[in-house]
Amino acid sequence: QVQLVESGGGLVQPGGSLRLSCTASTRTFNEYAMAWFRQAPGKDREFVAAVGWSGMNYGTNYGDSVKGRFTISRNNAENTVYLQMKDLETEDTAIYYCAADKFGPGMSSPDAYQHWGQGTQVTVSS
Repeated sequence: QVQLVESGGGLVQPGGSLRLSCTASTRTFNEYAMAWFRQAPGKDREFVAAVGWSGMNYGTNYGDSVKGRFTISRNNAENTVYLQMKDLETEDTAIYYCAADKFGPGMSSPDAYQHWGQGTQVTVSS
């Protein structure tokens, strides 16, 4: 079982930036596609960004609402995936979840992911 631990959430003003981190407990981190999803109160879980595993050349994929503002990256030596968020909007307020999919291409459907973190709260408010 892969354990995922998110960090970096918090309160930020509109237009601000924040970086989320997710560290995985596995010796084969490069074999996992990693993704970020988010869920706001009363809404469905929404795809944010994903990066494929090494066999997919770490290709990236973004949700339409965050393209150009968010960047996903990974550090395989540290078993960590990051989500750099800029130009944050109040609509970005949600719990952000990290997910892992073994040998995955970085799918946008949450059903593709076998492992999930507990989430970290991001609140964008003035």
